[in-house]
Amino acid sequence: MSRLSIDLHECFRNGRQIDAELNGVIELACDKRIKTVEIIHGKGSGQLKKRVLRFLDQPEIKARYHRVEKDSKNHGRLFVHFKH
Repeated sequence: MSRLSIDLHECFRNGRQIDAELNGVIELACDKRIKTVEIIHGKGSGQLKKRVLRFLDQPEIKARYHRVEKDSKNHGRLFVHFKH
């Protein structure tokens, strides 16, 4: 398995659940040495995307991954790349 995917549409109104889901997928990716995590935040107004980017920008989270790629073909998802 080289990629994980998480869809945040289900919990977009619950901030704690969003953080828990993101924390869980980052933890799993690190534990299983997965290279890429796809985060589907949806196109909407962009508020969920901003929240995800703020989460990923936290120093303790940022230290765990290599880079974030915004999908140029689909503005409703991000890719988080890890170097293991």
